[in-house]
Amino acid sequence: MNSAILSRPACNALRGLAIIGIFLHNYCHWLGPIVKENEYQYFQHNVDWLNQVMVSMDLNLPVHLLSFFGHYGVPVFLFLSAYGLVMKYEAKPHLSTEQQTRMYSISGKKLTGSINWREPLHFIHYHYLKLFKMMIVGFVAFTMLDLITPGSHHYAALDIVAMLGMFNNVLPNPDNIIWPGPYWFFGLMLQLYIVYRLLLYRRHWGWTVGLMAICIVIQLLLGFDNPESEVMNRYRYNFMGGMLPFGLGILYARYGEKILMTFHSPITNFFGCIFCLSLIYSLSGSMVGWTFVPFFFCLLSVLVADLLQNISWLSGIYKVLEWMGSISAALFVCHPITRKIFIPISRQGDIYAGLLLYIISSICLAWLFTQLMKKIPNPKY
Repeated sequence: MNSAILSRPACNALRGLAIIGIFLHNYCHWLGPIVKENEYQYFQHNVDWLNQVMVSMDLNLPVHLLSFFGHYGVPVFLFLSAYGLVMKYEAKPHLSTEQQTRMYSISGKKLTGSINWREPLHFIHYHYLKLFKMMIVGFVAFTMLDLITPGSHHYAALDIVAMLGMFNNVLPNPDNIIWPGPYWFFGLMLQLYIVYRLLLYRRHWGWTVGLMAICIVIQLLLGFDNPESEVMNRYRYNFMGGMLPFGLGILYARYGEKILMTFHSPITNFFGCIFCLSLIYSLSGSMVGWTFVPFFFCLLSVLVADLLQNISWLSGIYKVLEWMGSISAALFVCHPITRKIFIPISRQGDIYAGLLLYIISSICLAWLFTQLMKKIPNPKY
């Protein structure tokens, strides 16, 4: 086990970077004349559209870039979640000696050889409740607002049950049944918690690398067949599409800079950031390269956090990102609410006025949601 590479402030700063990308992307990509992203499927015409915008730059360029690239905050969240799981559950024994003797060895089997599922199920139940505590506050508020505003979503009973049970990702047509759309992340995280506990927890690194490789190969095969297909869409809605950054987070927590190299020199890290940005842009231009972009976004995020915390005159930005990370959970669940309120302003032509109101309101509401969620008791492990 590698000693902690990312401090708690650094993790919060990375969460801050990730949530800024996510909540700005989720606003910008709703605007008709703005470049659309390749999040679940690969559309070559979206890449061509981005290239055209880069050649003919206008005042909307930042909005185009946020729309196309901002969703990569999700892989950064997956990376940090995996890193946190390893540091919490593998850095030291989390079970008492009595529990370990009574329940199972780290392979998931009792010493007698029979499988005991009690602790793995308890782990999954605990993390489901943590996700549910986060989701339910935003879901209730959003559905009430959605019903009284234009363009309300028609929920089927199964859609609601699947949302609360966090298995909506596996249902057909996830684009049409998951509302608000960003809440697909909860089902994804629950799947990854299950995969981690049943397959990867305290196992040889080969298990993690092997599962990452299998998921990547299947995605490439789907991409060679038809990268725009509904099959690709459903594949990437589920844990397989997030296995690369999640597995990377597990390996980084265990082996540190053998996995992601950081240089601890501001100048070198700066050029590392430039290198990553160049690769991200170039790899996004092909289906094969697009498959590996999340790796370089995770590396870029680690380099940026290291760069900011090592340059004194940038400490203010670092502190802002750290604070944004501290409200990231609340911001994630509440930004669909503010988006639905303010998006008409931008759609009517004043893009930046609507965006600015959305940013201010989302951050303020996230702070309020953070205080509210503190009142909800945490589940006990």
